[in-house]
Amino acid sequence: MGLAAAGVLTATVAAAQNLDAGKSPAKLFADGCATCHRSPRGLAKGRFSLTLSWFLKDHYATSSDSAKVLAAYLESVDEPSPSALAKPAKKPARSAPSRPPKPAQSQ
Repeated sequence: MGLAAAGVLTATVAAAQNLDAGKSPAKLFADGCATCHRSPRGLAKGRFSLTLSWFLKDHYATSSDSAKVLAAYLESVDEPSPSALAKPAKKPARSAPSRPPKPAQSQ
């Protein structure tokens, strides 16, 4: 009976292994996120690292360590999209007109 209990305990410990251990952040994204997200760019959306890690741990990552690594990766590629970079910057408001207004014509 002791042998059976040891076998169950060993199987439980083996099942609890972190399958994401040792994977690069890009591999973690490819394995777990790329099904729904074509690119990691913009997924962090300027969130705090800690809250992003917690979210990933609660919903997607298999461990706190892989959540932290994935959060850091998402933050590192969190750049504005190319369309946001292509938008022209707003012109600064002028403080005074460059030429005087035309005088009103009376008729």
